[in-house]
Amino acid sequence: MPAYDAFLLLSFGGPEGPDDVLPFLENVTRGRGVPAERLAEVAEHYYAVGGASPINAQCRELLANIRAAGLDLPMYWGNRNWQPFLTDTVREMADAGVERAIAFVTSAYSSYSACRQYYDDLEAAIAAVGPRAPRIDKIRPYFNHPGFIEPFAAGVADALATLPDGAQGATRLICTAHSVPVGMAAASGSQTAGTAAPGAVGGRYAAELGEASRLIAERAVDGSLPFDLVYQSRSGPPSVPWLAPDVNDHLRILAAGGDVAGVVVAPVGFVSDHMEVVYDLDTEAAETAAALGLSFARAKAPGPTPRFAQMVCELVAERTAGAPALALGAFGLGAFAGGADACPADCCRYSPQRPGGATMGSAR
Repeated sequence: MPAYDAFLLLSFGGPEGPDDVLPFLENVTRGRGVPAERLAEVAEHYYAVGGASPINAQCRELLANIRAAGLDLPMYWGNRNWQPFLTDTVREMADAGVERAIAFVTSAYSSYSACRQYYDDLEAAIAAVGPRAPRIDKIRPYFNHPGFIEPFAAGVADALATLPDGAQGATRLICTAHSVPVGMAAASGSQTAGTAAPGAVGGRYAAELGEASRLIAERAVDGSLPFDLVYQSRSGPPSVPWLAPDVNDHLRILAAGGDVAGVVVAPVGFVSDHMEVVYDLDTEAAETAAALGLSFARAKAPGPTPRFAQMVCELVAERTAGAPALALGAFGLGAFAGGADACPADCCRYSPQRPGGATMGSAR
């Protein structure tokens, strides 16, 4: 078992105040050809809540919860797109004499933007720091870990209880995830490890999302809620196909059918209630549902819960103490079933189309 001398929380990043918003969005979209007017439009989502993304406070809270759950390692935090930038954090780790660290990423699934790009971020940061940089091992995808699924199921039950009594018997569970280009989704998974899903719409990414949605639905309110998997936060030009249906379009279809009175929306593709959840669901989707006469409730993401923090400790213990690897359902551990400690080299390889082929959405 490897011995680690530090823990790294690796996340997306977000602005801390109004002056940070446009520079942050420019970092997220650099090289993607996103027009300035689109950046200004998304910036308004942040200004409406004071100019700060919720994700930074959520990362600080998660670190505190992981400490409270018992992880006894020096803790560091680095982001892809805003301070503390990952390269600066890796340099700080090197200055402190860290030699080998284990990294937890605030993304549970397999795709280029959800997993492989974080490997690339780590490699770039280590290269920038040079020979002094520590070795950093990334924790596996955890979309079917009980510490991810169970808090989501509890959140669905809590959300359902807030709906009017007359709607609860005709409620549908709507599971949402960040849409990505169809090409990116199709490239998710590994051919060599047998985890790819060739020919299936959405590839491994959509398959994992569907499995997580099923696991959540069967554990919430005795498995009585029918569910659908839909997508949110699409960006990029109309000429590039992205995963669908969009959550707002799906709500319109449900309302037209006449047999659904309410919806519980669960952001299964996300760890925490950051800006894409707060705006795209709590604002846009909620407004769509209200206009259609559908009762609406949104389940909380699991990131702030003690069970989620305990999951992080359990994932670390898999690598450090040979603790049992926990995974619900038939998907199991995928490429990690044989004890592998890193994604296969061919997993989720994708070259984003430029301009506009990579994700932005509300940019967290």
